[in-house]
Amino acid sequence: RPCGRPPPGPAAGSAPGPARPGTKRLPRAIVVGVKKGGTRAVLEFIRVHPEVRALGTEPHFFDRNYHRGLEWYRSLMPRTLDSQITVEKTPSYFVTKEAPRRIFNMSRDTKLIVVVRNPVTRAISDYTQTLSKKPDIPTFEGLTFRNRSLGLVDTSWNAIRIGMYAVHLESWLQYFPLSQIHFVSGEKLITDPAGEMGKVQDFLGIKRVITDKHFYFNKTKGFPCLKKSESSGLPRCLGKSKGRTHVQIDPEVIEQLRDFYRPYNIKFYETVGQDFRWE
Repeated sequence: RPCGRPPPGPAAGSAPGPARPGTKRLPRAIVVGVKKGGTRAVLEFIRVHPEVRALGTEPHFFDRNYHRGLEWYRSLMPRTLDSQITVEKTPSYFVTKEAPRRIFNMSRDTKLIVVVRNPVTRAISDYTQTLSKKPDIPTFEGLTFRNRSLGLVDTSWNAIRIGMYAVHLESWLQYFPLSQIHFVSGEKLITDPAGEMGKVQDFLGIKRVITDKHFYFNKTKGFPCLKKSESSGLPRCLGKSKGRTHVQIDPEVIEQLRDFYRPYNIKFYETVGQDFRWE
């Protein structure tokens, strides 16, 4: 080549190689909560569906990154065809005061999925996860109570506060009707994954493609795994951090927490018209 010039590249503005089909779109459905409820399982299970494309990481747009703007948010999304639904999940949205209004301002038609689980079990799971990262934190009992002998629970501790589902739901119902919010039982997701995912598919308005044949029960982990994942024909289980053995908690502490959560649970059941049988 004369003068050692580099070979001619593509014309300005043209994309190298074949363009990938589809368009990056804002999500039509968001898994908004709750942490340690089973949100990762719901995301991994639903993305097996050919009509669903899901963002694998949590973008935290409506809580931490809102200042970056909707175009930044859109740029993170996977490409979809007209027939496909874009889904993302960030479980902290459910307990973020500003999230309902911000999502409503993006699209009042957004479908919301909330994966809930017995709040006592959820709190212990949350604590177990934190303990694995910070071994020197105080005991579960120490963090749970402001005064244990009086049974005063510390509702400022996030692990406790997240499980007060009825309180957080009020913020969402100011912007979205119940018909646009679907509640997944974290317990049934383990015992009957196909049944729970069937309801999720109905809610999203897509055909029931994900059925019993997609799951097998992993005895070691204690929850269902996919026989085939989206990207390969190999079985797919959730990561090592899922199915972690919980810290042993004094049964009396568990009983006190059950008493604390009972009125919140009852109000939650009444509001959503669904009994999750956490008692």
